[in-house]
Amino acid sequence: MSGYKAFDLTGQVALITGGNSGIGLGMAQAVAEAGADVVIWGTNAEKNAKALAQLAPSGRKLRAFQCDVSKESEVEEVFAKSLAEMGKIDACFANAGVGGGGKKSFVEMTADEWRRVMAVNLDGAFYTFRAAARHLVERGQGGRLIGTASLAAIEGAARNEHYGATKGGMVSMIRALAVEFARYGITANAVLPGWIATDMTAGLTSNEKFASHVLQRVPMRRWGEGEDFGGIAVYLMSRASAFHTGDSFLIDGGYALY
Repeated sequence: MSGYKAFDLTGQVALITGGNSGIGLGMAQAVAEAGADVVIWGTNAEKNAKALAQLAPSGRKLRAFQCDVSKESEVEEVFAKSLAEMGKIDACFANAGVGGGGKKSFVEMTADEWRRVMAVNLDGAFYTFRAAARHLVERGQGGRLIGTASLAAIEGAARNEHYGATKGGMVSMIRALAVEFARYGITANAVLPGWIATDMTAGLTSNEKFASHVLQRVPMRRWGEGEDFGGIAVYLMSRASAFHTGDSFLIDGGYALY
């Protein structure tokens, strides 16, 4: 019996930066189960190995590389290694990021702290997308660019102006990429997570006072999990989204509505 096949990712290859935990790993798990081969980048070798072990039951071709996306030369080198191993990249998920901390007032923020967040979250996305776009255009078979932004891109993130600026920048970059590369059959879309339980947010989500204030504003009454981003990853990588570009997908359990 035939069925709808547009979500079948067999024969495709996904590159996911920050793919060894949290949202990135949730995306990697889903696209692998949908048939895609996956290469993940992460700065921690031990976490990379654990992620590969978790993904192994999918039966897909899997690779992991250490890469600090804030370093242009590393991105270029590791992208080349990824191509050598996988043969091609069909979808690039620029998901790697760091938090801003949220402990100091904006007037106390140092230039070094501002640059640290910018270097990973925005410069890193630029280096990653540039390498991927170059490859996709040269291949001439279309492709997907997906950026992980944040609820902080559209709501005020007090004491996190540097983080919010990078995520707002991600959304704007995605829109520009969508327009520039549409002629090549390449789509570009952003995913905006709300409050998600990850290594990056552990200090907040485990804080009882913080949780009591925030969870009551989440209509779903729970923190998001990495696996909550699997469906959108499969959709954005699949043929089903071929005419859907320049969009921002807010996945926050309804937080922004309440």
